[in-house]
Amino acid sequence: MPNIVYFDLETQRSFSDVGGFSQKHKMGISVAVTYSAASESYRVYPESEMQALVQELTRADLVVGFNHIGFDYGVLQSYSVFDLMEQTRNLDMLVDIEKTLGHRLKLDSIASATLGTGKTADGMDALKWWQEYKRTGNPQPLMKIAEYCCYDVKVTKMVHEFGMQHGWVKFADRNGQVQQCAVDWKH
Repeated sequence: MPNIVYFDLETQRSFSDVGGFSQKHKMGISVAVTYSAASESYRVYPESEMQALVQELTRADLVVGFNHIGFDYGVLQSYSVFDLMEQTRNLDMLVDIEKTLGHRLKLDSIASATLGTGKTADGMDALKWWQEYKRTGNPQPLMKIAEYCCYDVKVTKMVHEFGMQHGWVKFADRNGQVQQCAVDWKH
């Protein structure tokens, strides 16, 4: 069985905090999460364990994420000497679906229409929790970030597995109508 690693991360700072999208390498990581199909387990990485995260990603047979090529790798790259794009084999579901439809979708739109479940929070919530953690030192907000990020990885995994099995996923279009998008995610 190939080791598919599902991946997501949350940042310490927003685009406005660092001066825009081109400065994403300055955003810092609060928490990163993976799910390994080989070990059938989740792993939560605090900022101090980014080298271990890079090792897991570079050893994977396939890294699956949602906007991880355009965003997450850009943030993570500042923690690594490896060129993550050259050292990993990737399926970025956002990129793949955008090629088919000609526009971007949100993971929540796909998950809600395809699976009947969406995300539990958003990145702005994670930023607020990070600020609370930094201000108080209380680990509870950090645990909220980890839980939220784990759930995003689970949703990413479920959408990917559904697409592999059925050859399509659903999404709500701009008018709220549910549409179907063909995907070819078999390996």
